[in-house]
Amino acid sequence: MITIVDYGMGNLRSVQKAFESLGVAAEIVSRPEQVAQATKLVLPGVGAFRDAIADLRKQELVEPILAHINADRPFLGICLGLQLLFDVSYEDGTWPGLGVIPGEVVRFDDVADFKVPHMGWNEVVTRGDCPLFREIPPGSHFYFVHSYYVVPKSDDVVVATTDYIHPFTSVVQRGRMFATQFHPEKSQTCGLQLLRNFAEL
Repeated sequence: MITIVDYGMGNLRSVQKAFESLGVAAEIVSRPEQVAQATKLVLPGVGAFRDAIADLRKQELVEPILAHINADRPFLGICLGLQLLFDVSYEDGTWPGLGVIPGEVVRFDDVADFKVPHMGWNEVVTRGDCPLFREIPPGSHFYFVHSYYVVPKSDDVVVATTDYIHPFTSVVQRGRMFATQFHPEKSQTCGLQLLRNFAEL
């Protein structure tokens, strides 16, 4: 069973439908005790970092999410769910994150010929042997929608990068904790394979 965290920010139903299309049961939950009982947890998200971290704290979801990650149970963050793992975001102010991964969340620079937000398909270049990318061809493209990107303090967690204006981190891993800046649920065949790989961990 895949447990999807509902904290009021995100495309929850599309993530759930993507798993269900693979024959994988997925439930959407919003209570701390439900998150605490999860075996495989997904933290999606679309919207502002400030609102997201505030809602996670208001709904008392931070502690069970951190406990899940610290227990090395399978975890997948998607888009904003990646950014929330970091120490701090500078989106419309300065906002502390979950502090799971040392680093920060910053905005793309305004550069001629590049639109912000970064929206659309882009190549994801993997490093090493990440289990999320099993049976996914090298250099595959995934779907992005974001104006901010993560900057880890250490490259040790970086398992994939993408080039838009400059190379940036698009996938991180620490043990069985994974997070992607792109939306696998919107990334057709390769995205579904990535979700299948997560479900089979």
